[in-house]
Amino acid sequence: MNKITKIEVGKRNKDRVNVFIDDEFAFACFGELVYNYNLTKGKVVNVEELKEVIEQEEYLKCKSASLKMMERSYKTEKEVRDKLLTKEFSETSIQKAIEFLKEYNFINDEKYAQMYIKDKIKLSGKNKIKYSLIRKGVDEEFIKSNLDMVDEDSQLEVAEKLAYKKYAVISRNESDKYKLSNKLIRFLMTKGYDYDTCKKITKKIVELDFND
Repeated sequence: MNKITKIEVGKRNKDRVNVFIDDEFAFACFGELVYNYNLTKGKVVNVEELKEVIEQEEYLKCKSASLKMMERSYKTEKEVRDKLLTKEFSETSIQKAIEFLKEYNFINDEKYAQMYIKDKIKLSGKNKIKYSLIRKGVDEEFIKSNLDMVDEDSQLEVAEKLAYKKYAVISRNESDKYKLSNKLIRFLMTKGYDYDTCKKITKKIVELDFND
């Protein structure tokens, strides 16, 4: 049997504590578990049994936290993992929670990509959507396969609508054809459209205006 020799509050997260057994660091856990299991300095414990119980308790807490996240909004695996890491759950607990979410289809990055693209394609170009999904940790194959299904004509139509609205604003204070074109191209590129598309739409709008 072993003895708890020190319990100290975590430096970064005051809700976490570090437990030392026989003057050596044994494990970290949430403070409430220390109280739940009446862990105190000097208490004699079975290290392996205690660690097993604490790990199971932390996993249940981690799983509960992950389910609450999914109730608020659908997330990618990376988003859930990153959030759980900020709460300082152990890697083991996080991985088990992620596996649980996947098993019951609470996390599905391919489905997330489909939903995200369907929503964002109304206001953004493929490039912006692609890099946003990459930052969210979605596999690039999922992204590519779903973006390839987007109708090009509808994309062009959305881009033109955005361009006309922007042109109506910037043309109030700018009359130079070259500057107007550059501003419109830069705007469309920030929306995620490729350069050739931006140039084509800009030329159409600016030329139409200056030829009136």
